[in-house]
Amino acid sequence: MDGQGHGRWVDLADGVYARRHADLDLTTGLVLGTERALVIDTRGDDGQGAELAAAVRAVTPLPLLVVITHAHFDHCFGTSAFPGAPVHAQAGCAAALTVTAAAQRAEWVRHYRAAGDATTADALAATVPVAPDVGVCPRPGSVHTLDLGGRTVELVHPGPAHTGHDLVAHVPDVGVLFAGDLLENGAPPSFGPDAYPRDWAGAVALLLARGANTYVPGHGDPMTPHEAAAQHAELAGIARRWRRCGEDRRR
Repeated sequence: MDGQGHGRWVDLADGVYARRHADLDLTTGLVLGTERALVIDTRGDDGQGAELAAAVRAVTPLPLLVVITHAHFDHCFGTSAFPGAPVHAQAGCAAALTVTAAAQRAEWVRHYRAAGDATTADALAATVPVAPDVGVCPRPGSVHTLDLGGRTVELVHPGPAHTGHDLVAHVPDVGVLFAGDLLENGAPPSFGPDAYPRDWAGAVALLLARGANTYVPGHGDPMTPHEAAAQHAELAGIARRWRRCGEDRRR
C-alpha cells in the first residue's frame, strides 16, 4: 500500500477479495457472482471512493451492488463513486448518517490537518456523503439475502455493538464473513459514543456461530476463527466489567 491511501487486493476465496488501504488501516471488500458484484464499504471521501471504484472496475465489469457496514465516515463517505448502484445498509444507518455526518466531517478534517495531511483534509471537507437507499435487517438477528447470480450473500444485523446499526456480509459458500468494525485486527475495537459495550460480545458471538473460515475486520488483515474468538473473549471481559460498574449504555 502506498502513502496516498491506495490499496491492494487480498484474494480470500474464489471471487471474494478484501482490499487493504493505508489510510486508517481500512479494509473494504468485493464479492463476485455471475451476474452482479458486491462492494462492501466505500472508504472515507469522494476521492478515496473513486480510487476504490476504479480498482473494482479493474477486476470486474459486472453491475454493482453496495453494502455499507455502518455510518462512520471512513466506511461510507465514498459512496458517490458508485452512481446507480443500490446501496444497502441496516435500516437505521441512513438516519444515523444524516444526523452525524457534519460532526464526523468536522472532527476528521481537524484530525487530518493536525496530522499534516492537507490533501485528505481538503477532500473530506468537500465531500457530501450519499445516504444508503435500501434499508434492510430492521431487527437484531434478521437476515437479508442478496443474489449475485450463482452465489448468495447474507446480510445480517447482529444487534447493537460498534453502533446500533451494524451490518455484516456473510458469503456462506466459501466461509468468508465481512464484519465491519465489529472486529478489528492490529488495534483494539473502537468504543465511540455510539457503541454498546454491554452488547458487543453478544453480537460477535452471533457472527462466530455462523462458522466462517475467514473473518474480515473493518480495519486490519483478515482474521482466523481463532483470532476472532480471542477478540470475542476480550469483548466479553469488557462487558462484564461494564456491568460491574453499573453503567447501562442501552438506548
